[in-house]
Amino acid sequence: MQNEMNEQSTNQSQPMFMEPPKVISTKDALYITDMLTWNLVAMKKAHFFASQCQDAEIAQEIEKVCKMHQRHYERILPHLENTQSQQILQ
Repeated sequence: MQNEMNEQSTNQSQPMFMEPPKVISTKDALYITDMLTWNLVAMKKAHFFASQCQDAEIAQEIEKVCKMHQRHYERILPHLENTQSQQILQ
């Protein structure tokens, strides 16, 4: 019985896309904006804490965290820019 239910739920699930859609929904665009905000805030906090840290080794590690969030921000940003340019064209 349990296996039958698992098979049915698997068969009824949404199809998996091999590449991202050309246009994303407003909800997805808002989520991308949220991700940008989270990474920007984390980047700013890490930079602030690194500047306040007395131990140079720890400050260096915190700066690595700052750079990581900056890289994430820079990887996410083009997705939102593509969405905005598509909306302008429509």
